[in-house]
Amino acid sequence: MTPLLQAHDLRRHFGGVQAVNGISVTVNAGEILGVIGPNGSGKSTLFNCLLGQIAPSGGQVLLDGRDVTGWRPCDLNRLGVSRTFQLLQVFPQLSVLENLILAGQEHVGSRIGRLFGPRDAGLTASAERMLARFRLQPLAHARAGGLSYGQQKLLDIAMAFMAGPRLVLLDEPAGGVNLTMLGGLRDLLRAMNEEQGATFVVIEHNMDFVMSLSHRVICIAEGRIIADGPPAEVREDARVIESYLGT
Repeated sequence: MTPLLQAHDLRRHFGGVQAVNGISVTVNAGEILGVIGPNGSGKSTLFNCLLGQIAPSGGQVLLDGRDVTGWRPCDLNRLGVSRTFQLLQVFPQLSVLENLILAGQEHVGSRIGRLFGPRDAGLTASAERMLARFRLQPLAHARAGGLSYGQQKLLDIAMAFMAGPRLVLLDEPAGGVNLTMLGGLRDLLRAMNEEQGATFVVIEHNMDFVMSLSHRVICIAEGRIIADGPPAEVREDARVIESYLGT
């Protein structure tokens, strides 16, 4: 079976700095892949190369076996790829419900149809189901900018799912989320993976969160993958302990 996502010898340099230095990795459909490593190791640069935020200096990105190297994020999004960022991407002046509707509008009909069609593009029911899934119903009409950071993080992740993506890349979803909400988020992502077959690639510094969520974990250091395997094995890997967990 062809992997959902593949990177072959992916490289990205900034001047003399090799941020991503020959990374090859596969992500299979239905997999949750965790990505760990110290700050500055190249994790976010890898995400940006995979999703077209920046063009790789070399190598290849394949989606369903199709070469999508350097494609724009909007084009990849139409193929079912979505992501979140370390910095929240919510619209603070809009309500929670409006944020979800806006996140889904680019995937409904044509531009002309959206211009002359209903204001919500027929997405209110889908947005309300997403509110229920993420337990945000009581906040549906609250201004997003007035939510707690953890609630905004949940909204941000919910927005990434509005188009029903097959692959979601999550950049530090646990960052700034309190312990009570964190357990619920992990259970929610697990459920979406098991029930809908959603595939995730997750960059995360919270080791308990990423190790308990992921089927497989890779550790990146100095732009290279130094370990790849089941979470328990990666956590005990001497190279991972030396370069990351032991610091």
